Amino acid sequence: MQSTGATTGVAIVGCGNIAQRYAADLAGYPEIELRGVQDVDPARAAILAAAHGVRAYPSLDELLADPGVSIVVNLTAHHAHYEVIRRCLEAGRHVHSEKPLALRYEEAAELVELAGRKGLRLGGAPATFLGEAQQTALKLLRENATGRLRLVYGEVNWGRIETWHPDPVGFYEVGPLFDVGVYPLTIVTTALGPARRVTAFASVVHPERVRLDGRPFTITTPDYVVANVEFDGGVLLRLTCDFYVPGHGTRQHGLEFHGDTGSLLLRSWHDFDSALEVAAFGEEPRPVEPLRPAYRGVEWGRAVRDLAAAVREGRPHRATGRQAAHVVEILCATRASYEQGRPVELTSVFEPPAPLDGYA
Repeated sequence: MQSTGATTGVAIVGCGNIAQRYAADLAGYPEIELRGVQDVDPARAAILAAAHGVRAYPSLDELLADPGVSIVVNLTAHHAHYEVIRRCLEAGRHVHSEKPLALRYEEAAELVELAGRKGLRLGGAPATFLGEAQQTALKLLRENATGRLRLVYGEVNWGRIETWHPDPVGFYEVGPLFDVGVYPLTIVTTALGPARRVTAFASVVHPERVRLDGRPFTITTPDYVVANVEFDGGVLLRLTCDFYVPGHGTRQHGLEFHGDTGSLLLRSWHDFDSALEVAAFGEEPRPVEPLRPAYRGVEWGRAVRDLAAAVREGRPHRATGRQAAHVVEILCATRASYEQGRPVELTSVFEPPAPLDGYA
């Protein structure tokens, strides 16, 4: 279903912390009409709706009954992603979902197949590869800035969720791999294409945690994961994820691409204005300015805006469900590897996204 007129109608499902940032971005795009929001907690939906002067739908069914909604942005909790996406696709709506697309690869693949069968667009976060610093880094890699690329280091030290989030238990049930490991994996697969095999190790480093309100809880999902991810051509990614080491308390952060003639250092896989450096082998890194002035932090609505434009223009969108599903396969293979103590092969494929205009 398409919105009429010059704008694309968008609605948000899930009104937690990140929804405020998505809503602010979407409401600011002239070609997008933020029509309304919905949440299992009506009070939370009402607050976000009032902030933007839009409708608070009483239920997902009522949101899907609105003929003006073309794209649904799914910002629900991790475990709800599959069911919400499936219902929206079955109702004939394009979907952009927060990460991960699903918690099981079979479910993620099913959603991709369903979208294709119904002629709908499925998009998936994270889309920080669309940032100015990340697009500049990807262009440098395409231009062989490191020589033959052989090693990539991805560091995800995301700290202790309970020190800032009022409801941290859901994050620990999913673990750092599924919650934030997806960020560097999406950038690296954008650069290198599909991964082929994973070998991993994981552990619960700090099981006893305490909420902000003083209530203790115990975690059982590993809060520390290390994966070796193999790509075609022999390129290896060492990915480290944890919910223990603070991101600002270590020098180990971001992405490093190391090749025969040099290295490319992207200090943040998250922020669009990340510091970016290159270094010839054996020399000190030198800063590289992004090709365009960088958005400060993360423009959360950028991938949704690209999806809406792609629908209007009849071209592929960039943050695709197929790539997001491949990343879910990597996540699931990583978990299988550390649980079973063996390498796990990967089978899914996707077409890496086109560069943004000006970065080709």
